[in-house]
Amino acid sequence: MDFKDKVAVVTGGAHGIGECIAEEFRKRGASVAVVDVREGEHFVGDISRKEVLEAFAAETIGRYGKVDYIVNNALPLMKGLDDCSWEDFQYALAVGVAAPFYLVKLLAPHLAEGASVVNISSSRDRMSQPQTESYTAAKGGIAALTHALSVTLRGKARVNSISPGWIDTDFRVYDGPDASQQPAGRVGTPLDIANMVLFLCSDKAGFITGENICIDGGMTRQMIYHGDFGWRLEE
Repeated sequence: MDFKDKVAVVTGGAHGIGECIAEEFRKRGASVAVVDVREGEHFVGDISRKEVLEAFAAETIGRYGKVDYIVNNALPLMKGLDDCSWEDFQYALAVGVAAPFYLVKLLAPHLAEGASVVNISSSRDRMSQPQTESYTAAKGGIAALTHALSVTLRGKARVNSISPGWIDTDFRVYDGPDASQQPAGRVGTPLDIANMVLFLCSDKAGFITGENICIDGGMTRQMIYHGDFGWRLEE
């Protein structure tokens, strides 16, 4: 996949999965515009704020004149029913749903021919652990936003989402139950997600839009009952 002369926008692109995505684009010739709350040689700002998104979009278009790919990756806050305030929940939705919507809205007039949007959701968009409501709601929201945008942007951009499972951003190699519990036999890495992002942005995925692709080592397909095949619930 060659992305020479292409421009990719990556939110949350200064660390973890986002950093890996940005680096893989650069390796293949793309120019990459990153926004992140972390300090660094990129646009620094909190995308929960409307003015930050507007300034970032203006700087990106001013520098490159167009956008080929938008990757909405920034991580929303994870808090649960017991300790998540109204403000916390609103912040999670702002980062996880409102910001991706508004960034696409700002950049839509500048999308190049063959453009693609990839939203990073989570396998938590379909399953949960206790006390994860803010994050889960945001990830469910961006998965639904994906298919709505795919219809609105028909003929202008393809829009898909990816739902990662357990991804270790330090590329640590796990063994024992952490690995063997997963049908794929290992914990995921950021490259597992980056590879799919680049595929979805490439011409090879030209007939794929409005889809959510779950990359979780098969965990969401694994049926678990207490006492079955050695699984046990400990309360």
